[in-house]
Amino acid sequence: MTGAQAPSAGHGGTSGGPGVNPGGAGDAEERPAEAGTGMGPGGSAPAAPGEPGDAKAPAEAGPRGIQGGQGRRSAAAEALAAAVRAVESGERSAASFFNDAPAPRPAAPAAPARERARAAAPPSAPAPVRPPSARPAPGPGGEIPGSGDVRQVLAAGGAPETLAGRVAEVLGERAAEALREDPWQLLAVPGVRPDQADGFARALLGPDCEPGDERRALALTGWLLERAALEGHTALESSALREALAKASVPDPDEALRTAIAEGVVLVFQDALDAAPGARPRAAEDEEAEQPVRVLLGLDRYALAEESLADGLARLASTFASPQGGAADDEVPAGDPGAPGWESAAAAAPTASAAELIRTAAAHGLVAHSGGEAARAEPVALVAAARAMGLRAYVAAHSEDGRRRLAASLSEAASGGRSAGPDSDPDTAPDSGPDTGPDADPETASAAVTVAGLLADAEGPGRDEEGTLALDLLAVLDAPQLDVETAAMLVESLPDGARLVLSGDPGVLWSAGPGRVFADLVAARRCPQVVSRTPDPGPIGELISGIGIGELNQVEAPGKEVVIVPVRDAGEAVHRTVQLVADSVPRAIGIPPEQTQVITPGHGGAAGTRALNAALKDRLNPGPGRFGGFDPGDRVAYSPAPGRTVPGTVVSADAEGLRLDCAGAPVVVERAEVGELVRHGWALTAHQAAGARWPAAVVVLPGDATAGLTRAWVYTAFGRGERHLSVVHGAESALPKAVAEIPFKDRTTRLRALLQAQAPTAPTD
Repeated sequence: MTGAQAPSAGHGGTSGGPGVNPGGAGDAEERPAEAGTGMGPGGSAPAAPGEPGDAKAPAEAGPRGIQGGQGRRSAAAEALAAAVRAVESGERSAASFFNDAPAPRPAAPAAPARERARAAAPPSAPAPVRPPSARPAPGPGGEIPGSGDVRQVLAAGGAPETLAGRVAEVLGERAAEALREDPWQLLAVPGVRPDQADGFARALLGPDCEPGDERRALALTGWLLERAALEGHTALESSALREALAKASVPDPDEALRTAIAEGVVLVFQDALDAAPGARPRAAEDEEAEQPVRVLLGLDRYALAEESLADGLARLASTFASPQGGAADDEVPAGDPGAPGWESAAAAAPTASAAELIRTAAAHGLVAHSGGEAARAEPVALVAAARAMGLRAYVAAHSEDGRRRLAASLSEAASGGRSAGPDSDPDTAPDSGPDTGPDADPETASAAVTVAGLLADAEGPGRDEEGTLALDLLAVLDAPQLDVETAAMLVESLPDGARLVLSGDPGVLWSAGPGRVFADLVAARRCPQVVSRTPDPGPIGELISGIGIGELNQVEAPGKEVVIVPVRDAGEAVHRTVQLVADSVPRAIGIPPEQTQVITPGHGGAAGTRALNAALKDRLNPGPGRFGGFDPGDRVAYSPAPGRTVPGTVVSADAEGLRLDCAGAPVVVERAEVGELVRHGWALTAHQAAGARWPAAVVVLPGDATAGLTRAWVYTAFGRGERHLSVVHGAESALPKAVAEIPFKDRTTRLRALLQAQAPTAPTD
């Protein structure tokens, strides 16, 4: 696969992090909504590292991490700070300070593990890991309580008064008082940069505003960790956080971290380091020697999520630790590993890989299943078989498009036909009609749900009297898209004795939110792993398979399944993209523009989503944008929550807001939120497109956006087209280099270490 030589076309639409391993989740602009504040640079306060650009901190992230800068340290906090200093400097071993740490936790029986996980919560419902994202109820006139006082403080500090509502939402009704006492708490508002908070503080505090102010250091520490979470990290190595604070002009980063630890702004963790390749194995007499560790710092929000998730996964993995036996076949419950229905279902499975998955899931409460698009039929076959045995089995996707496809496949599998994969029916597209055929069983189709709908009790079986989901087996597809908080809530919602199958393609991009749940689970070898042997068909499948192992091959495409369009610069890339979507693909392939998705590395730049959407709107649905920049018929990307993108179409607008049709579901976006939650959607980033497929995809690789390319990005983007893929190629040698040499952008997480500490590794089936 080759492309023409193309000169660079200026600065791309990607951005890195503030000196804290900028790779994380791909581009900083791979986020659901823009969070600009309208604030200027804010005076001549010391510049802070890296601007967030279009990145948006999670809306539910509150002011934690930047408060309480004036308290005194306890003796325990002083000891903890001393421990961190000594471990990092090498003066003393980690064990000498952390000798009271709990021993690695063995795999516990199902019920006691669940009771421990619920010890701090009412027994009637599982404790949510993620704080509620609902906004405070507006008062009279639609204003958030406390906004009036906040507006006065913002004006005094030279900040836009339009921020008042957002500040009141984040800091609460005492927001005005909190800002007067600590102006840097403004950093808790998504989209506010450190230099803007510095300017605001300088205006309020005057000569008392100094770079070394303890309040500033605490606020920056929390901001940097939240920023790191946007890039996928659940924690940071202490050295990385110290370096980032130094770049932010904090005079004494070490003292700032000690203070942050003492004040509870951050938590301290130590994880054992893996032995270096080729290192000498530790001898028996070396058992008392200290094992090297790394010191991590993180926010309690993500620490709680990872701890809860690790405990929940261990609980599920221990469900069938002691297989039952000895009962007659007619006395064995359907869900028991020894029930005869499991072997019968495996024997009747459509493929050998599906049979292997059924047998593995029968005997284990937690299973990791890996495979490409064609392999999605295997967990569908498992769920159909389990339901035929009388079990309450469900399969979950992340998008409505994915749910509808699963419903169609599940109905076909349950009716005795060949279990359909997503590529089996070219006419099954996001806009192609109902979930299933006219003869489909509605009850069977209802077993396909979305993860969000399942957790919200809007889809699926609902919850039992204990607050857990009333099911026996759950298969979650596109598992790499699970961020750590969503995964923790999902696992905590599963009852004792349930089976969980996490299925996904390990080559795709990780979640938009923090964590790498599926990758950590696979790496920890905490459960059986079933690797599908079902290849993706056709030229696109052949191309994707090569990319997955680091090879960018030329493929034979007699039906124009794969087309390479070389371009010289970003301007030509935009022109050729519009031409492909509007003319070439409909004429040559027969796929209309509304079933073609454009994918590009970032939102900014000369060929980012903004530029491409503007050009595509002008060609496909011209209009004045009289509804906040949108017209009826516009394709949009709606972001109801951070990291979640829902494709839709504008229907109309009225006093209530912008009305959308999102895969058949009506949605109303309030006027005040349109600019924040809705983008045009003819062109998306790869993160936004992950988990969905379209009949045709046009991937744009301009020369000014090559810095963010990785094998995972290319693999994800190229795999979004079912029948046709066009690559508008101006990346020159950066494309094959990314595929061969840059598999992914790593993330700092703790889940793998937590899982490995709980039980011996599990063999791979």
